[in-house]
Amino acid sequence: MQKVKLNNGVEMPILGFGVFQITDETECEKVVLEAIETGYRLIDTAASYQNEKAVGNAIKKCGVPRNELFITTKLWVEDMGYEKTKIAFQKSLDKLQLEYLDLYLIHQPYGDIFGSWKAMQELYAEGKIRAIGVANFHPDRMIDLIINSGFTPAINQIETHPFHQQIENQEFLDVNKVQIESWGPFAEGKNDIFNNEILMNIGKNHNKSVAQVILRWLTQRGVIAIPKSARKERMEENFNIFDFELSENEMKTIQTLDNKSSLFFDHRDPNMVKWISERKLNN
Repeated sequence: MQKVKLNNGVEMPILGFGVFQITDETECEKVVLEAIETGYRLIDTAASYQNEKAVGNAIKKCGVPRNELFITTKLWVEDMGYEKTKIAFQKSLDKLQLEYLDLYLIHQPYGDIFGSWKAMQELYAEGKIRAIGVANFHPDRMIDLIINSGFTPAINQIETHPFHQQIENQEFLDVNKVQIESWGPFAEGKNDIFNNEILMNIGKNHNKSVAQVILRWLTQRGVIAIPKSARKERMEENFNIFDFELSENEMKTIQTLDNKSSLFFDHRDPNMVKWISERKLNN
C-alpha cells in the first residue's frame, strides 16, 4: 500500500475504508472485517457516526497486528472544549477498545476549537494519539488555527471529488504542510457520477470502473481517500487501483468536471452551522 508521510513523520496509507452511515452494529463489524481482509489498513470512523464500538469489535477480531492498522476517529461539536475533549477522547478509545489512536480529528470547525486543540496536543504529547488534525476547515479557519495555536494540523479531511476538486485548497494546504484527505470521494453518487461519460471513457481506456478512475485520480494527486462500501466485491474493486496510471491529459480532462462548490452543504451557512452545533449525540 502506498503511504504518505504526515508533517510529524508518521506514515499513513493513501487509501482507506470509511464507515459513515453504516449504523447497524452487526453490519458495520462485518464490513470492517471484510475491508481488513481485503487489505485495507486505514479505517476511518467518528463519534458522530455512532459505530465506534462495532469498528472496535472488528479490529479486535481481525487478527492483524495493531501496529499495522491506522485508526481514525473524530471529535463531535458538543464535546468541544478542553475538558470535554479529554472525556470524549477516552470514550472513543474505550468504544474502539484501543490503547492509542493513529489519528484524531476535530470534526467540524465550530465551538471551542482552541480548547479542544490544546487538549489534543496534550494527548498527542502523551503518546495517546500519533497524529492530530481537523475536518471541514476552510483555509481561513485553518490559518487561524495554525497561527494562533502554534501547532499545525497533520490532516484536513474535506469534501473532495470530481465535482468539487479542492485544487486551490490543496495548494494552500501543501504550502502549510497539511495533508489533504477526501471524504465523499464518489460524491455519494450525486450528479449520476457512476454514469459520467468522461469518467466512463477514461475507465474504458484502462479497463477500470468509474470508481477506480476516481480513486486513482485522487491518489495520483496525493489525496488520501476513504471510500465506503458494504459489498465485498466493491471493496476489492476500490482497493485495486495501483496497477494503472492516468495520463496527464486524462487528469486534465477530469479537471473540467470541477464545479468548485459543495454538493452537500455550505459550512459557512448560518442555518447549517446552527444545525450541526445543536446536534447532540449524548442524549
